Amino acid sequence: MADGSDAGTTVGGQRAAVLGRPVGHSLSPLLHRAAYAALGLTDWTYDALDIGAEDLPVLLAGLGEEWRGFSVTMPCKQAAVEVADVVEPLPALLRAANTLVRTEAGWRAENTDVTGVGMALQLAGVAEVDRAAILGAGGTAAAAAVALASLGARHVDVVVRDPARAGDLLRVLDTLAVPTTVVSLRAAVVDAGVVVSTVPVGGQPDVAALPWQAQQTVLDVLYDPWPTPLATAVTAAGGTVVGGLDVLFWQATVQVELMTGRPAPIEAMRAALYAR
Repeated sequence: MADGSDAGTTVGGQRAAVLGRPVGHSLSPLLHRAAYAALGLTDWTYDALDIGAEDLPVLLAGLGEEWRGFSVTMPCKQAAVEVADVVEPLPALLRAANTLVRTEAGWRAENTDVTGVGMALQLAGVAEVDRAAILGAGGTAAAAAVALASLGARHVDVVVRDPARAGDLLRVLDTLAVPTTVVSLRAAVVDAGVVVSTVPVGGQPDVAALPWQAQQTVLDVLYDPWPTPLATAVTAAGGTVVGGLDVLFWQATVQVELMTGRPAPIEAMRAALYAR
């Protein structure tokens, strides 16, 4: 593990961490540590563990009781569902969990990404959605689909480089009874009013080159580096841009509550995020 900690050693206090690979760029430690400080949880610590999906079962099996929860990032989100003792309905639908919480029944899989996307859109002024588009088809795209459905989306365009790889996202949208159209990125004209991009850094030039419009609200789940090429292109077209920091922030507030059992200190967490 990159931080050199011994996850199996019992220490005083309670422990939590973000795990994934790579994980060094994560801002989750900043947010969770700020929450612990504001809540007076001086015996809680939060670390970053660099592990792959194949390492997760061994990690969880060797943990002491002091470990209370994990924020889970790529590539471990699917594995988190597979190794959990209890899987909540949302991660079961998505087949991906971004949170593991220790309970009396064992490790419980949760997904707070949906809350993150939904809150980010609502606070940007999106009260309801008619036609939406999702760029990309991975685990975060599936979470975005649930968030858009909860805001009333009547149709979702799925814009992907390879339509054959959109099966899991389409399964989620079908379960939610949201009609879809699959569009190849090469031929895409994205005219939906609300767009969520889950495209990684390497694909940014392609999505930035799409013909963006002033009436669109585009949420780019990336936050580092910022602004992304997509954010710059949408801003230049006069559209509204919502950044991934908002998604990160709101999903983290729910994680804090799940792990500690205490209300998240929203102002303290926000101050830490924007003072970094």
